[in-house]
Amino acid sequence: MTTRTAAAMFLRTIGTIQLNLNSSGYERGACKKHRNYSLQLISKAFAVDVRLLAKRGCIYGQSKLHVVRALSSHSSGVYPVSSVSQNTDDYKKNTSAESALILIRHGESLWNEKNLFTGCVNVPLSKKGVEEAVEAGKRISNIPVDMIYTSLLIRAQMTAMLVMTEHRHKKVPIIQRNESDREKDYWSQVSSEETIRQSVPVITAWELNERMYGELQGLNKQETAERYGEEKVHEWRRSYDIPPPNGESLEMCSRRAVAYFREHVEPQLQSGKHVMIASHANSLRSIIMYLEKLTPQEVTALELPTATPLLYIYKGGEFIRRGRLVGSKEAGVYAYTKSLALYREKLDELFQRQPSVEF
Repeated sequence: MTTRTAAAMFLRTIGTIQLNLNSSGYERGACKKHRNYSLQLISKAFAVDVRLLAKRGCIYGQSKLHVVRALSSHSSGVYPVSSVSQNTDDYKKNTSAESALILIRHGESLWNEKNLFTGCVNVPLSKKGVEEAVEAGKRISNIPVDMIYTSLLIRAQMTAMLVMTEHRHKKVPIIQRNESDREKDYWSQVSSEETIRQSVPVITAWELNERMYGELQGLNKQETAERYGEEKVHEWRRSYDIPPPNGESLEMCSRRAVAYFREHVEPQLQSGKHVMIASHANSLRSIIMYLEKLTPQEVTALELPTATPLLYIYKGGEFIRRGRLVGSKEAGVYAYTKSLALYREKLDELFQRQPSVEF
């Protein structure tokens, strides 16, 4: 295989590439000593782990190139949130790991309070929305969170931050810089490994934004219904493929939200990381449609209350919903799996040894 051919395969392929290498001029029987060699190639977009079996001067046998797509361009690289598997067995083991996915719509915003179409307008939480987010944090305080994804909109980010103030592990959420700010990464660099371990990276992505309501944004919902008719406004709000004037349909929102989830979030779940997504009604409807294989008719009827956590367990390539969309108590939000129960037991032991820690 020529260097040019190998480079072309590297640029085109994502997954596992198997190579058969046998150096010319050496007989297999002539090489008696075995050595293992490991090669890592890391670029901006990919990480590659190559493990080779060598006998003296010859390198041959079957070798694996394990290619891992790098994290979103929205992450800054301050946190080691994505790592290269040590070997193929580790990768296979990780794909069968059990991990938690928490979906949560933001708390009430100031425009929700005023009954205005909000869409992609960047409006903060209301006082009630702040209280809702804190309450949501209490309800999921025992579920592990390794990474957080939010939209670019402040109401989703505020919700994520407030939720984490109630988490028993007391990890601090830190928003990562976007690609355009990479040159200033050193300004926000964290120098303490211990502090990094006690932090949670927060990745922001426009793909998780609420759907854009076009000419309806900022209008009162009731007044708009009186002007255009309730049936027409209901069609704009609840149909799957009919957008409001100069806005996005749910179908259009779904394409970007689900594509982002599959490319950036799902690999983290496959690796065993526990993820929370704080986002919006329509972007979360889109993701739930993908997770539960809902039809367009089913997803348009799906209601997501503000600041109500929903838990999924990812295992063996499948998503299993735990608990219900409603419920005021922890037990109503999710049912424990074995690993989550063990996680809670460890937390209980930790805080029994540290009685001064407040919840």
